Amino acid sequence: MSGEFEAEKKQASNWFRSLRDGIVAAFEALEETDVAGPEAGNAPGRFEVSQTRREGQNGEDAGGGIMSVMRGGRVFEKVGVNVSTVHGALGARAQAAMAARGVPGMDQDPRFWASGISLVAHMQNPHCPAVHMNTRMFWTPHAWWFGGGADLNPCIEYDEDTAHFHATLQAACDAHDPGYYRRFKSWADEYFFVPHRGRARGVGGVFYDDLNTGDWAADFAFTQSIGRAFLPAFRPLVERRVNTPWTEADRHMQLVHRGLYAEYNLVYDRGTKFGLETGHDANAVLMSLPPLAKWI
Repeated sequence: MSGEFEAEKKQASNWFRSLRDGIVAAFEALEETDVAGPEAGNAPGRFEVSQTRREGQNGEDAGGGIMSVMRGGRVFEKVGVNVSTVHGALGARAQAAMAARGVPGMDQDPRFWASGISLVAHMQNPHCPAVHMNTRMFWTPHAWWFGGGADLNPCIEYDEDTAHFHATLQAACDAHDPGYYRRFKSWADEYFFVPHRGRARGVGGVFYDDLNTGDWAADFAFTQSIGRAFLPAFRPLVERRVNTPWTEADRHMQLVHRGLYAEYNLVYDRGTKFGLETGHDANAVLMSLPPLAKWI
């Protein structure tokens, strides 16, 4: 790897790991909640942690990360919080995709480095919304950028929950640029739309990619703010809904909505495609898929 941006890469990678550690601790604390539904008999969930590895084109070590997954808890039916730092050379398809997005130098030097955190939570109680969050940094010899965001995916929508989630993300955006929230909310609405169903997969949030204003420190600070905003945006919604009584009809609605989520992630999600095409651990890449889903 080139010596360029080595300090910045290390700083970003360390931050994503620290964000992961804080979220994992907060989610395990939520599992101590007394719940009243069928899941009340479950023991508090704990994350199972394993190392992931990316193998380079010639079998060489190309980085890896930590996969943390909790299944069958009181609050979370399945939640994954993964971090990774990988590097190597992009294959022809990935190079073409990057070049199509305007990344310079793909025909000159295919090396890359990427680090980030990815989180998806599927809840026990259908009244608790599913959620997704990721932030990342990407580097090539000719470019660097940040990307990520968060979006809420309830099967039973509550206007006050949507308003809280968006207001928290807007405050994080406004602290850096008054135009960021409107821009990145619109991007999320477009990105998380499921064309073959003609609908959004949830109630949105913010999404951004290719963020390079020319000021690395400012763009990194914004990415950190989005990461820090996640728990204040999401945790109060879980605490509010975790003991709401639910019916089998609610559960059916939840499983059908998970089918929509799975369709999106398998067909359209850019991160899923990139992870599988560049040889990252398939279990970590597909961590976002729900434990159960229905199609009608």
